[in-house]
Amino acid sequence: MEFYKNIFGGELTISTYEETPGDTPPGMEGKLMHAALTGGLITLMGSDTPQASAKAAKISLSVGGDDEEKLTAIFNQLSDGADVEYPLKKEFWGDTFGTLTDKFGVEWMVNISGKKEN
Repeated sequence: MEFYKNIFGGELTISTYEETPGDTPPGMEGKLMHAALTGGLITLMGSDTPQASAKAAKISLSVGGDDEEKLTAIFNQLSDGADVEYPLKKEFWGDTFGTLTDKFGVEWMVNISGKKEN
């Protein structure tokens, strides 16, 4: 989450499993029960899960907008240690688009809206 804070800005609050009421599930010592990054470019929340398995559902996160400079910088920062599957490139639908899997295994799509003609 610190990695994402450096990219998106904002304030990071975290609670570990030990900091919450009840027993800490085995193997979850030092893991995040809840993390929230708020007040920056996006709101991002997450947690470590004791139910993780090879059959866990995968998701792709997407960020988008029309600020080309800011979104290109986000893509480049997320690319640090990442597997860039599809570099940012102008697409047939008029937007600039790219995908990557960051160094933590999170899949990201970045879409920069093209200029609309009047």
